[in-house]
Amino acid sequence: MTKKERIILITLAAINFTNIMDFMIMMPLGPVLMDIFKITPKQFGVIVSSYTFSAGISGFIAAFLVDRFDRKPFLIVVYTGFILGTFACSLAPNYEMLVAARIFTGLFGGVLGALVLSIVGDVIALERRGEAMGFIMAAFSIASVLGVPFGYYIADKISWHAPFLFLAICGLPIFYMIWKFIPKLNNHVAKDGIHPNPFEVLQKIFSVKNNIYALLMMMILMIGHFSIVPFISPYMVANVGFEKSDVTFIYFFGGLLTIVTSRYIGKLADKIGKLKVFTIFIFLSLIPVFLITNMPHIQLWIVLIVTSLFFVFSGGRFIPAQAMITGAVKPEIRGSYMSISSALQQFCAGIASYVAGVIVVQQPNGHLDGYNYVGYLAIVATLISLLMARRVKTADGKSF
Repeated sequence: MTKKERIILITLAAINFTNIMDFMIMMPLGPVLMDIFKITPKQFGVIVSSYTFSAGISGFIAAFLVDRFDRKPFLIVVYTGFILGTFACSLAPNYEMLVAARIFTGLFGGVLGALVLSIVGDVIALERRGEAMGFIMAAFSIASVLGVPFGYYIADKISWHAPFLFLAICGLPIFYMIWKFIPKLNNHVAKDGIHPNPFEVLQKIFSVKNNIYALLMMMILMIGHFSIVPFISPYMVANVGFEKSDVTFIYFFGGLLTIVTSRYIGKLADKIGKLKVFTIFIFLSLIPVFLITNMPHIQLWIVLIVTSLFFVFSGGRFIPAQAMITGAVKPEIRGSYMSISSALQQFCAGIASYVAGVIVVQQPNGHLDGYNYVGYLAIVATLISLLMARRVKTADGKSF
């Protein structure tokens, strides 16, 4: 990896850090927000899903625009909107306004993830893309180790508004990094100035079976992931015996491990095959999914071992999966394709979060029932995503 590529990846990882932390901070704040706003698990599910549904809609619209422009100015506009939305969350005075602010943030956050992956696909060759995706995914780990515990700490000591304000401030130096280090990326733009209409864009994407299989792989994988993630923290507090402050340990230790493992998993995917590594981590991830969603009242250290394995194994699925999906499509429609993919993933995450909120029921004593059924749903979805992955090829028809 060249020095220029490394600087670009650092910038993209920083963008990914703020984007992921903005979404992840809602998870440990679940018990806090449910207590402050006096809301049910279903209403908390609405807070989470409002972002993802909004991101899905904007991602779908962006699919018809993103490949018409240089990636850099498009990224600057989208990141500006994302930071403004995060700042709006920090000012929200009540439940309704927080949902509205999450919807606004999602309009830009969904597009942001697709843009980051498109740029990785543009600047990093496929044979090294697993390592690059591992580097980008490490932003998730850093958000878990540093961002989430710190965000929860200042929420506990100051206000639940504080993490969002802190995140908005963090976005300012990252905005400078985008302007300084992201190069012009316009090779995908039509040289004759004639752009395909929305129907032509959709036709190019959905007329190829390989594209559809890759989309289905990511959509179903997201259902398996986001059906259980929003309720890990509330379940640990209500059923397993965690104190609210203990929740941060889940993200700290899980993130710490994935900082170490992410790049090695990416390199392994480049070395022995992306599909093979994806398959290995699909099966490994089923173990902590089952244990988390069926967990009784047990000691803290046992829980942290299980949740840390969940972070490592679930993250291990997404690294080769992201490399596969960027390599499954031709460069000239990669931006549109990744936007469509992001939109569909966000819709699926929103549906999964909402359905989980419907299945999980809070009893008068505070316990949450039904989380085990959410776990079974996640396991089935995860296995189906593997069936789709086995049909995905590179854009030129080679196996991953």
